[in-house]
Amino acid sequence: MKNPPIYVEARINCPMDALWAHTQQPELHEQWDLRFTEIRYLPRPTEAEPQQFLYATRIGFGLGVAGKGESVGTKEKNGERTSVLKFWSDEWLSLIRTGAGYWKYIPTENGLRFLTGYDYQTRFGLPGTVIDRVAFRPLIGWATAWSFDCLRLWLEKGIRPATSVRLALVQWLVRLVLGLSWIYQGVVPKLLFPDTGELRIMQGAGFSATVAQGIATAVGVGEILFGLLFWLLPRGGLRAVYWLNMVGLVVLGAGALFSQPAVFVAPFNPLTLNLCMMTMAAVGLLTLSDELPSASRCLRRPPL
Repeated sequence: MKNPPIYVEARINCPMDALWAHTQQPELHEQWDLRFTEIRYLPRPTEAEPQQFLYATRIGFGLGVAGKGESVGTKEKNGERTSVLKFWSDEWLSLIRTGAGYWKYIPTENGLRFLTGYDYQTRFGLPGTVIDRVAFRPLIGWATAWSFDCLRLWLEKGIRPATSVRLALVQWLVRLVLGLSWIYQGVVPKLLFPDTGELRIMQGAGFSATVAQGIATAVGVGEILFGLLFWLLPRGGLRAVYWLNMVGLVVLGAGALFSQPAVFVAPFNPLTLNLCMMTMAAVGLLTLSDELPSASRCLRRPPL
């Protein structure tokens, strides 16, 4: 089973020398590339020797993966530049055993085409190949594309990678928490345990027990589907979902106030919960911007 090579291409409007420096100098490269925590050149005995480097990636919980690489060669032709390298890791924790790839810098009338293609061999036999195809290769391909767009924002707009990472983490955290909150509210108090208070609130609004049960089920399913929107929608559709989140919470809070006002004096009542979720949505709106990196702005297959 042969996994396809990884290809990523971005358009970056900047001078060639600036792009070259930000991709060839380790202290600049490690700032924007999610795949690496540290890159360090090793001393070269002579200028004729290939440039070797060490790389490391922290994966959390005190664990990390390190490896070694070598710039095989660099060439320039008709204004284009190409950098070829190979890399490997002897650590048992690294899924990648050996690999090779290239970076190309192609001037055009609309800026530079900056592209990469690389492939690697994995460890652990067939299980390693399956893990690579199902999870690791899509993830590292996405990380490459996201990093390329992060580099573009740095060079074109002056937005430093550390700022891009922080804003992106805020956006992902908001989406995660709001999605979980809506799904939890749909599953637990509406579908699994409606007797804990949801039915009482609806019956307080004048509905019979049977009708209240049906409404609770329908609302629960709706809340689950709404929560999934925070995770599944592309960034372009999130602004409307954030606004719907705030409007929906006002409507639900008003309904609870008129039907069962006593719940508003209970611990962790609808007022405090709704305010927290509305604030999270406001944070999402304030940090939602076209100036956040996005892997979707990069080509993932070579143009025909």
